[in-house]
Amino acid sequence: MSKNRSKKRNTADRKVDVTAMKASSRQAGIRKGSTAGIFIFLFILGTFMVLPVYLAVVMSLKPSQEWFIFPPKLYVMDPTLDNYRDMFRAAGKLWVPFSRYVFNSVFVTATITAAQCFSASMAAFILAKGKFKGNKFLNAVVVVSLLYQSNVIYIVQYIVVAKLGLIDSYLALILPNIATPMGVFLMRQSISQIPDSMIEAAKVDGAGMFNICWKIVMPNQKPALMTLIIFAFQAAWNMQGSTYIFNEAYKTLPAAVAQAAASGIARQGVAMAAAVFMMIPPVIVFMLAQKQVIETMAHSGIKE
Repeated sequence: MSKNRSKKRNTADRKVDVTAMKASSRQAGIRKGSTAGIFIFLFILGTFMVLPVYLAVVMSLKPSQEWFIFPPKLYVMDPTLDNYRDMFRAAGKLWVPFSRYVFNSVFVTATITAAQCFSASMAAFILAKGKFKGNKFLNAVVVVSLLYQSNVIYIVQYIVVAKLGLIDSYLALILPNIATPMGVFLMRQSISQIPDSMIEAAKVDGAGMFNICWKIVMPNQKPALMTLIIFAFQAAWNMQGSTYIFNEAYKTLPAAVAQAAASGIARQGVAMAAAVFMMIPPVIVFMLAQKQVIETMAHSGIKE
């Protein structure tokens, strides 16, 4: 009897093992299928994202006669660098040197990026960890302001800038873009993850709010800071500022590219070459910042 029972148990165990193996194989197949689906979806999405960059490079390498081919080709039949040569040749004949446009863009972009990170970080720290009356109301104002584009306040901004006498100056480009609701909201959401016990311990040790912000909280906010740098740099680098700047000496590189693009179809190759030239700094900043974001998120963590 005992032998029969043991045989029955072994048979039941084998059936259970076979059933478990089949279930695990099904799960493995489902995982592989879902992974393949995700890969295909991301590949298609990445293709759509890369397509504008590819077209910009292709158009910048096309000679002028290929611009009039219909239907337009998605490749270059006779690639040339004449558009880039014409870009620098035309830049040398502008009212101001081409290096002046580059300097204006670099100076304005660097200043806006640094000032936006500084102001957004301090405002977000107070909104996330400060305890005062009206805190919830201010946070709600920041969230609601995300619904409105900057175009809504263009007229008000122009009136304020004109009243301050800042037309045709660098400050006209810098001051309206220092504070952004997206930067404050992004940093606030990240800083709110910091444990309150860490801040309380720093206060017990005698640290002030400024030291807590920049020596304790901010070193743990590299992913959010790098993300903010990417957004701020991209927005500032592509800013034309034609609303406030009429003097050619203060115009930025995007304004010069827009002027070249408005010259007609014959200059579109030069405009595309300038657009490719303008894409280089944001791509470099994105690659550097993305590396820092990935490394920081992989190696840092805070636990209550």
